[in-house]
Amino acid sequence: CNPLLCFSTTNVSSSRLRQEDSPPRIVEHPSDLIVSKGEPATLNCKAEGRPTPTVEWYKDGERVETDRENSRSHRMLLPSGSLFFLRIVHGRRSKPDDGVYVCVARNYLGQAISHNASLEVASKCFCFAQDTMVYENKMAPQY
Repeated sequence: CNPLLCFSTTNVSSSRLRQEDSPPRIVEHPSDLIVSKGEPATLNCKAEGRPTPTVEWYKDGERVETDRENSRSHRMLLPSGSLFFLRIVHGRRSKPDDGVYVCVARNYLGQAISHNASLEVASKCFCFAQDTMVYENKMAPQY
């Protein structure tokens, strides 16, 4: 058999798979959110690629721990790649959820990083009269 004409089917199928593989790309970026403390929230992220990319989330540059690493976490990584908060945490006893988030999708061909999305915890605001607001039982300054 001529070495130039003979090839194994495993080489052909593996090279075909490599040609079909593609690096990750983000097709749905997360959006900024303002959420009340204790309420649920979702930061969306959807990535495509072949093989299917894995998705991780980062908050202020640090990796976010989800229920996949800690079953007691209030953050869940959904199959779509979105980050779901069972309840927004904002207090002294635990690390607050507010911050700047990005999702990172990876496969063996590379990685894709989403746009930044800020998650803010809404402060209590009671509006009584025009140009007068009370924040957590304190009068806001008048300008």
